Amino acid sequence: MITGSQMKAARALLGVDQKELARLSGVSLPTIQRMEASDGIVRAVVDSLEKVANAINEAGVELIGSGARSEGSGRGVRLLERKQP
Repeated sequence: MITGSQMKAARALLGVDQKELARLSGVSLPTIQRMEASDGIVRAVVDSLEKVANAINEAGVELIGSGARSEGSGRGVRLLERKQP
């Protein structure tokens, strides 16, 4: 699963805008915009999600699911769960 925040962060790491991610993935710009506007896990057609995730991965960013281990060897970031006060 991918979240809108992950997509935004991946784009930032790659230095691309929404239009470029749409081009790289073969998904329409409005679809990218809707995906990134999602609060939490993106709800979209599975084919579109796969295209976006594959484009991000092929461009050099690994998307890491909650609780998943990273198999990559490069530098990266991971969002930690916020602790309730």
